[in-house]
Amino acid sequence: MKASTKKEVLSWLKTFALAIIIVFVCRQFIFTPTSVFGESMSPTFHDADRVILSKTSEIQRFDVVVFDAPDLEGEHYIKRVIGLPGDTIKMEDDVLSINGEEFPEEYLRENKENNTLEELTFDFTLEEITGETKVPKDMLFVMGDNRLDSKDSRIFGFVPYDSVIGEVKFRFYPVNAVGVPE
Repeated sequence: MKASTKKEVLSWLKTFALAIIIVFVCRQFIFTPTSVFGESMSPTFHDADRVILSKTSEIQRFDVVVFDAPDLEGEHYIKRVIGLPGDTIKMEDDVLSINGEEFPEEYLRENKENNTLEELTFDFTLEEITGETKVPKDMLFVMGDNRLDSKDSRIFGFVPYDSVIGEVKFRFYPVNAVGVPE
């Protein structure tokens, strides 16, 4: 093999190796793809939707996050952040109140319209279901958008910040739903 051919092959190998390293670093520390399992976030997300998570986002109220399931080893849940550290939470007559302020949950509109029951979300206070009056430091209170069929903080309690894998930023499958979620 000629020296120039060896240099060309070596150059391609270096480029390929660098690309692999960049992809690995980005996936480990910046973003990662994942799949949605189950219908707890319906109609916002459905079973088998594919999404991109940002691992560098600062989590805000009403962000959709993926985290390590607190009750199932090796599993992940996708839920909406309702309460941040220090928040008080109350649900009464299908109206969410956080720190005494009512929040319209527009992302629940379709579920409320299709609901044959009087309420989509049963009444509760944070203290009644967790024993705490406020969301503790370094914890989140999360709920699924499909409130009638969601295993969430109402059942398993608070989610530690360090179990959050990332915030959902983009849906890339199915093709007819590609884009930034609500």
